[in-house]
Amino acid sequence: MKTLTILGATGSIGQSTLDVVRQHRGRFMIEALVANANVERLAADAREMSARMAVTADPARYRELQDALFGTGIEVAAGPEAVIEAASRPADMVMAAIVGVAGLAPTLAAVEARNTILLANKECLVSAGELFMARAKALSVPVVPVDSEHNAIMQCFEQENARAVEKITLTASGGPFRERPPETLRDVTPEEALDHPNWDMGAKVTIDSATLMNKGLELMEAYHLYPVGTHQLEAIIHPQSIVHSLVSYADGSVLAQLGTPDMRTPIAVALAWPERIGTNVRRLDLAALGRLTFEPIDEERFPAPSLALAALERGGSAGAILNAANEVAVEAFLARRLPFTEIVPLAARVLEAAERSGTIRPLTGLDDVDAADAFARETARALLGAASSHAAE
Repeated sequence: MKTLTILGATGSIGQSTLDVVRQHRGRFMIEALVANANVERLAADAREMSARMAVTADPARYRELQDALFGTGIEVAAGPEAVIEAASRPADMVMAAIVGVAGLAPTLAAVEARNTILLANKECLVSAGELFMARAKALSVPVVPVDSEHNAIMQCFEQENARAVEKITLTASGGPFRERPPETLRDVTPEEALDHPNWDMGAKVTIDSATLMNKGLELMEAYHLYPVGTHQLEAIIHPQSIVHSLVSYADGSVLAQLGTPDMRTPIAVALAWPERIGTNVRRLDLAALGRLTFEPIDEERFPAPSLALAALERGGSAGAILNAANEVAVEAFLARRLPFTEIVPLAARVLEAAERSGTIRPLTGLDDVDAADAFARETARALLGAASSHAAE
């Protein structure tokens, strides 16, 4: 039986992870469940799974969680320091599924504890990929990707033949607006953008999927996870979301991983790798599906992947700046303060401001990541404020 800690237990990935664990109760034991503020769900899951520890990141919810778990013997804690402590507890595996840059410090704490990392948090690699992977390598900590694309690459990438890899291709569904007339995209509402045609994900990731920023960030992740150069990375549109990634080799072979769009599959792969365990996901029926289609990304409609690759080429703190600026832009869109078509341009303007000011610098530690993140958020909010003032005039 393997011990498992879940960071972000009440989110989409956390709940899917628990669903897989339920199907294999004799295989996994829950060490700790960590959530933000959904104490009711956290307490219910901690009870059901007989977790040893339950943590809410919100100190104000401590008493509520304590009351909900009174008499269970489950250890209860709250606040940012408690999240770090939970991540640092010895466990065979830590599912790192806290959304956003807030997941970086806890996941690094899990690395320092030498726990195997099941990585579902993009920001660890987008904002601090060089630092994160260098530390994991120094401590011989396995990093197993959970994102469907990178998990698919892992299944197709022959490490012993890494020099024979010509390119890695990530697929993108194209989101809900792949065929919508460009002149109407400015009027897209949050409700429309959150209605993804294939995947059931959290709000921020779903908006990133609609802008294809998620694919840009995933290209950055792939660079840090696999021994390839930026010129060996590409993304294409695949509306059916059946082929999750492809790896092309020097002999002309192309290996692809296929499956129905359900995160429980890559989660199960990560939990058991290199073994395989069962899931109750819907099985793929290619005959019923009929066809699989692919098309290039329209960079005019979807500039985010190119912007992300440019940030990756720039290196240093550029990834942290892009990530933070995009987070602010997505928040503003969801709050109806920014048009859909201005999400990516706002992030691009922040990167330009960072370039002009000399803010893009090599990363030597988490303080550099925090400084870049703070600069990007402050700059993005200032640009938002200026745009609002201009619109009001």
